[in-house]
Amino acid sequence: MPGSAEEAQAAEVLKAALALPAEARAALIGPLVDSLDSEVDSDAEQSWREEIVRRLREIDSGAVKLIPWDQARRRLLARP
Repeated sequence: MPGSAEEAQAAEVLKAALALPAEARAALIGPLVDSLDSEVDSDAEQSWREEIVRRLREIDSGAVKLIPWDQARRRLLARP
């Protein structure tokens, strides 16, 4: 069965990772996701930087109202 050794190894790694404290698990997320994205789209990177700056300006100017995560989560989960 092709891939079964890799699948077994992945299952072992996942089991070990899930046994870690939450902070340690969170620290693994970024490097794992980064390892999947081998090709950087410089246009996308620049677009995201511009979007972040735009959103920060909206927050700083008071143009948008921030809400607590629990409220945002309830609203998201209530969507069809």
